[in-house]
Amino acid sequence: MHSDYSRPTKDKEFDELLKKYSLQFKIIKEEMAKVIVGQTEIINSLIEALLCNGHVLVEGVPGIAKTMTVRTLSTITGGQFSRIQFTPDLLPTDIIGITTYEEGRGFYSVKGPIFANFVLADEINRAPPKVQSALLEAMQERQVTIGKESFALPNPFFVMATQNPIESLGTYKLPEAQIDRFMFKLQMNYPNIEDELKILHQNVTLKRFEDFKLNVVINPETILKAQQDVKRIYLDKKVEKYIVSIVESTRNPEKYKLETGKFIEYGTSPRSSIALFIASKAHALVKGKGFVTPMDVKEVAHNVLRHRIILNYEGQAEEISTDKIIDEILKKVPIE
Repeated sequence: MHSDYSRPTKDKEFDELLKKYSLQFKIIKEEMAKVIVGQTEIINSLIEALLCNGHVLVEGVPGIAKTMTVRTLSTITGGQFSRIQFTPDLLPTDIIGITTYEEGRGFYSVKGPIFANFVLADEINRAPPKVQSALLEAMQERQVTIGKESFALPNPFFVMATQNPIESLGTYKLPEAQIDRFMFKLQMNYPNIEDELKILHQNVTLKRFEDFKLNVVINPETILKAQQDVKRIYLDKKVEKYIVSIVESTRNPEKYKLETGKFIEYGTSPRSSIALFIASKAHALVKGKGFVTPMDVKEVAHNVLRHRIILNYEGQAEEISTDKIIDEILKKVPIE
């Protein structure tokens, strides 16, 4: 099956590079496992989003190591970490920075916490829309304006925003157009019994973060190089057609005989095709492969599409999950 989708001409040098990357990402995962128990899929998805130069929205109940995960990732990549706790009284200047005045020095800019390689936007749905849009604009433009000056954000720049699905009191729902700017939406679930037993001995309540003695196993320059190399992963015309068909099925569900199609209010935007295209390449690179197969597309589809399919009133009333719709799409959309 693989040979149908592989690169027409061999590139030995690139294949060697892919082996190196595969080993490097294995080391990253092992290093993260010192602190984060279980959550293997989440760790894989964060690495893939970072390689795509995208951002991630994580939903999960409090206390399942969302903050720890991104802090650990930033430590082992030698990046700078910043955490912004979103609250109802937060202002856009609290994120991006302010212009201030000092006698003898005049006006100057004080940069906010957004100036870091890894930014954790904690409970993003607690802050008002004006603050949310300041963050999302920075994510999109990769620069911010303080007073009259524009400043580029550091490279790599990766935002992981979290939202707590339980509480709705005093929260501001993220508008669909803004949610679309996140490459992936991940769902962090409770650990299983074996993992929870490990957590009893390996947790931050008993140990300080420094006690885990994390090693820096990759540097920001290597990440930027890997982001460029992701683009070199081969994606066959047949796989391109498959990606476009998946996206089309969310807009014309009757064409693909989707039973869950009746719950879709709006299908996904062209951003989802782009995200599937690049995410499946990153997924292949992490596995050490130089080409994308339909299986790679299937394995990233839930992360890319779950926040982009908009349910209608009936779907919301019946509490249909978009994951269920994606399951049916992956079953019914043909691979040519």
